Amino acid sequence: MPTYQYVCAKCDHEFELFQPIADAALTVCPKEHCPGSRWGKGKVKRRITAGAGIIFKGSGFYTTDYRSEGYQQAAKKESEAAAPKAAESPAKGETKAAAKPEAKKVKPD
Repeated sequence: MPTYQYVCAKCDHEFELFQPIADAALTVCPKEHCPGSRWGKGKVKRRITAGAGIIFKGSGFYTTDYRSEGYQQAAKKESEAAAPKAAESPAKGETKAAAKPEAKKVKPD
């Protein structure tokens, strides 16, 4: 449930109230929130507030955490298909000649 801030037009008293979103906004200062000794029945207005920001706690949240099963399976197949190609290509420091097997030297007769 969200917290709404109200201000009374009669006594300038500000208060917060937990209300369901479906409930209508208050129009009269509630008796339990009125600071005066005599309840004044002042008109209240809901204040515009910034609200609370979303706070994520934990080690981290990633866009791939909540992907569909179909997407996860397709990504897994794609990464498996790319893995053998990476093994066939020469290592970073090697040249093409070093990556090829050496030809056998034949002694002349």
